[in-house]
Amino acid sequence: MHKLLHPRVPFGLDAVLLVTRVLVGVVLLAHGLQKLNTFTPAGTEMFLDGAGVPLAGIAAWWLIITEIGGGALLIAGLLTPLVALLSLANMVGAFFFVHAGNGLFVDNGGYELVAVLIAALVPLTLLGAGRLSLDGAIARPVTA
Repeated sequence: MHKLLHPRVPFGLDAVLLVTRVLVGVVLLAHGLQKLNTFTPAGTEMFLDGAGVPLAGIAAWWLIITEIGGGALLIAGLLTPLVALLSLANMVGAFFFVHAGNGLFVDNGGYELVAVLIAALVPLTLLGAGRLSLDGAIARPVTA
């Protein structure tokens, strides 16, 4: 029973971090591209202004850049703790400015997606990308 509840899988944590950062990266990248191409920067600015976000024009571009760039960097596993922290800050802002008052369900503008992204970004911020990443490859000591 102990092995069932506490499996010892080689590279288990690295595999979890890989799956988490790639999936979160894809979602962030897609949402950044949506803000850029579908909603447009001007439309994103108007939405953020209506939600009460300060400096909505700057915030719109900040979100577009950090979601596209951050999503790509998470997929690659490069600068993961920093990118995850910036993305986490974005999601906390999205929670309070946009989603908290709309309940749980995303189809009502709720916070379920934002909450799940926050839950996934916390371990990436604290643990990094793991060994199966560019961060892991850069950090490995060179052996002769």
